[in-house]
Amino acid sequence: MNKQEKIFNDPVYGFVSVPRGLLLELIDHPWVQRLRRIKQLGLAPYVYPGALHTRFHHAMGALHLMQLAIDTLCKKGADISPEEAEAVCVAILLHDIGHGPFSHALEHTLVSLHHEDLSTLLMEDLNRQFNGRLSLAIRIFKNEHPKTFLHQLVSGQLDMDRMDYLNRDSFFTGVSEGVIGYDRIIKMLAVHDGRLVVEEKGIYSIEKFLIARRLMYWQVYLHKTSVSAEQMLIHTLLRARELVMQGVELEAPRHLGWFLYRKPDHPVETDELLRHFTKLDDHDVVSAIKYWTEASDFTLRFLSEGLLNRRLFRIEWHDAPPSAEYVDRIRENVRQLLGKEAEIEHLVYVGSESNRAYAPEEDPISILFKNGEVLHLSDCSEIPVYTQLVTKNYVGYPKFHIK
Repeated sequence: MNKQEKIFNDPVYGFVSVPRGLLLELIDHPWVQRLRRIKQLGLAPYVYPGALHTRFHHAMGALHLMQLAIDTLCKKGADISPEEAEAVCVAILLHDIGHGPFSHALEHTLVSLHHEDLSTLLMEDLNRQFNGRLSLAIRIFKNEHPKTFLHQLVSGQLDMDRMDYLNRDSFFTGVSEGVIGYDRIIKMLAVHDGRLVVEEKGIYSIEKFLIARRLMYWQVYLHKTSVSAEQMLIHTLLRARELVMQGVELEAPRHLGWFLYRKPDHPVETDELLRHFTKLDDHDVVSAIKYWTEASDFTLRFLSEGLLNRRLFRIEWHDAPPSAEYVDRIRENVRQLLGKEAEIEHLVYVGSESNRAYAPEEDPISILFKNGEVLHLSDCSEIPVYTQLVTKNYVGYPKFHIK
């Protein structure tokens, strides 16, 4: 065993190695270790019981794939210095460090910043802690480095983030449609005129990748039961927030309580925000939900009991937004069934979910042909490339018969 490396046993890729030094120091940092306590797929285990893998698993997997990609590109003559290789690995390791527990639910309720903005703030703070050793990684992460292809490996149509989460989420959910040929795609990567391209032989693997991404969104990430559970969690937190703003005392873990009780117009120092945020994980939210199953407020109690015991709301998909008359009929039925204490705006949900497997105008996937010609995937694929935005409308409500 090379003592310059540490070996991790990954269930998806087998034995993966991390060089000792900055990367391993970052992995051992409490802010990265916190990701062990945040599930990658949030509430998806309500649908797929095996989906208990964490954001730490994903960070390590994305790091492994980045090491493979850098090795491939260097062998093909790409201009990547050892410092840049380490920096792009740091960037992918930390790309999700700003995710909180059930992150999208918290971003809609208690945490006012998007997880990517929080990732940037945390990386900049880590850079201070590590005496500037993350400066190059941050420039790559923000796309401020002249070698654009390095940023594309971190955040692009074929980045190592997507490559790992599709493969890993497919593995742990058992949804085989999400399996992709990540190894072949990585072997087909190259750099042309400073941008990431895929060699002609890899076009079929790219087509499979896009199809897998589309299927995984509707089968896993936007499964109607996951949407139901997330909406219930969002409204549980919103109702708790309403109550504490009205002066009601609610029990909550300390750092979650800081976000819950914070006045909307109260200025907050970044250091204070990060201090509380980096202490948050799934256990805080689940503990709060357990406390709130005994709350005096009917709506908070009803939602919390439903989440804790998997009594999830029904979600109906509609091609078009449901009519106001139909939604009003549902609201009135729920009001009659649950009584006047029920806060209907937190018990009947109307909204939509959208997905687009491929957005060529943002960062097109380019195919490099043997004659040196480079074409966008949309111009050379033999199958329809999924570029259209697909939107599904929904109405959600407690599982009662609606007449």
